[in-house]
Amino acid sequence: MTREFPSPAPGPGAPLSGSVLAEAAVVFAVVLSIHATVWDRYSWCAVALAVQAFYVQYKWDRLLQQGSAVFQFRMSANSGLLPASMVMPLLGLVMKERCQAAGNPFFERFGIVVAATGMAVALFSSVLALGITRPVPTNTCVILGLAGGVIIYIMKHSLSVGEVIEVLEVLLIFVYLNMILLYLLPRCFTPGEALLVLGGISFVLNQLIKRSLTLVESQGDPVDFFLLVVVVGMVLMGIFFSTLFVFMDSGTWASSIFFHLMTCVLSLGVVLPWLHRLIRRNPLLWLLQFLFQTDTRIYLLAYWSLLATLACLVVLYQNAKRSSSESKKHQAPTIARKYFHLIVVATYIPGIIFDRPLLYVAATVCLAVFIFLEYVRYFRIKPLGHTLRSLLSLFLDERDSGPLILTHIYLLLGMSLPIWLIPRPCTQKGSLGGARALVPYAGVLAVGVGDTVASIFGSTMGEIRWPGTKKTFEGTMTSIFAQIISVALILIFDNGVDLNYSYAWILGSISTVSLLEAYTTQIDNLLLPLYLLILLMA
Repeated sequence: MTREFPSPAPGPGAPLSGSVLAEAAVVFAVVLSIHATVWDRYSWCAVALAVQAFYVQYKWDRLLQQGSAVFQFRMSANSGLLPASMVMPLLGLVMKERCQAAGNPFFERFGIVVAATGMAVALFSSVLALGITRPVPTNTCVILGLAGGVIIYIMKHSLSVGEVIEVLEVLLIFVYLNMILLYLLPRCFTPGEALLVLGGISFVLNQLIKRSLTLVESQGDPVDFFLLVVVVGMVLMGIFFSTLFVFMDSGTWASSIFFHLMTCVLSLGVVLPWLHRLIRRNPLLWLLQFLFQTDTRIYLLAYWSLLATLACLVVLYQNAKRSSSESKKHQAPTIARKYFHLIVVATYIPGIIFDRPLLYVAATVCLAVFIFLEYVRYFRIKPLGHTLRSLLSLFLDERDSGPLILTHIYLLLGMSLPIWLIPRPCTQKGSLGGARALVPYAGVLAVGVGDTVASIFGSTMGEIRWPGTKKTFEGTMTSIFAQIISVALILIFDNGVDLNYSYAWILGSISTVSLLEAYTTQIDNLLLPLYLLILLMA
C-alpha cells in the first residue's frame, strides 16, 4: 500500500515521467542481475522481453489517458506493463536455476515452461496494445517484432511439442479470462495487474486440468492440489455467479438463499469430488487430520484465531470511531490500515518458523474465505452483504476504484506467494542456503515490514521527496533499515536460516525492492514480494 497518492500519469503524447523512468530503471536492474546470474539463452530472452515491454508500456499509458483501451482499467496509475511482464519469466528462470543445481530435471523443465508462458502472455499484451493504437507506432512494432522473433525462435528450439502445447493452452485461457473478467470487473486492474493476476490464474487452471487428466496415484503433494483446486474453484464460482446475477437481482432474500445453496452444491458436488480424485482420500478428513496432527499445530491455530479476532475488533473499532466522529471522515488514516500489516506479520512469522506446511494450508483456507466474503459483499448477499459494504468502505483507498475491494486479498497473496511458490522438491539437502534461506520471508520483509515502516515514517516525518513522486527519501531509508533489523532478528530466532555471508546480495535486494516501492504505482502488496522472492532465490 502506498503512503500517499501517486502523481498522475502523463497526458497524451507527453514524454515519460521521471517516476516511470525510475521504475523502469529499477526493473532493468533486477533483470540484468538475474541475467548475470543465470546467463543462458533464456535470460537473453528476458532481456529482449524487458526492452520491448519498456517501449510498449508508453503506448499503453497513452491509450489509458485517451480512453482508447478496449476495457476500463484503473486510472490512478500507469499501465505497469514492464514490471508485471517480467515477474513470471524471471520467476521461471530462477526456479530453473535452483532445480538444475538440485539435480531435479522435471522441475527444471517446469521452470522453463513457467518462463516461456510468462513471455507468451506478456507478448500478447504488447501486441494487444499496439493493435489498438492509432496511428500504428512503426518503431515500437519493429522492436516488438525483433524481441518476439528472438523469443519465439529460442523457445521453438528449446521446448518439446508437449511444452509448446502447454504454453499455448495457458495463452488461450488467458485470452478468454481477459475478455470475461475485465468486462465484468471494470476499473479493478491496470493492464500490468491484469497481466500478472490473470496470467497466474490461467497457469494455475491449466496445471489443474493437466494434473487431473494425467493423474498417477501418489503423484504430487496433497497441499499443492488443495491450493490449485481452491483457487480455480473460487474463480469459477465468481464467474458463475456474476453471469447468473446479470439476469436476477442479487440483493433479495430469494437470491441470497439461492447463492448459499449453490455455493454448497458447487463445493460438495464439484470442488470436493475434484479434490478427492487428486489426493485419493476424503478431503474433509484429510484436512482435519492435517490441521490437528500435532500439538504445535493446535497451538498455532489457536494463536491465529486470536489474531483474526483482533483484526475484526480493529475493523469494528475504527467504524465505531467514524460513527462518533464529528468530522465524519470517510477513510481510515494510513496508520490504521497498517495495523493489518502488523497483524499479518505476527501471523506469518511463527508459521514460517514452526510449521510451514500448516501455514501453506491455512493461507489457502484464508484466501478462500476472503474471496467468498468479497462475493457476499459485492453481490449484496443477505444477511452480511450490506454490513460488509459499510464496514469495509472505511478502509478503501485509490486502488479500490472498481466494484471489488482487492487490497486485503493482495496483502494475503503477497505474504503467501513466497510460501506457495518455493519449489520444495528442489530445496532438499540444504539447497536453500545463503540469501535463498530468506525466500519464505520475502512477503514479511517487503510488505509486512518494509512497506509498513515506509508508509508510516514517510507520511509522518518525510520531507525530501523522490523526483516525480510523492514518496519520501526518509520513508525509503527507514524501510531498508527496518528490513535489515528484521533479517537480524530472523537469524536469531530461526535456526534454519544460514546466510553464508551473502549479506551484500541481501542488502542490494532489499534496497532495490524498496526503490521499486518508492516509484511504482501498481499494487505493491503483490508486486514487491514477488521481486524480492526472485532476487533472493537467485
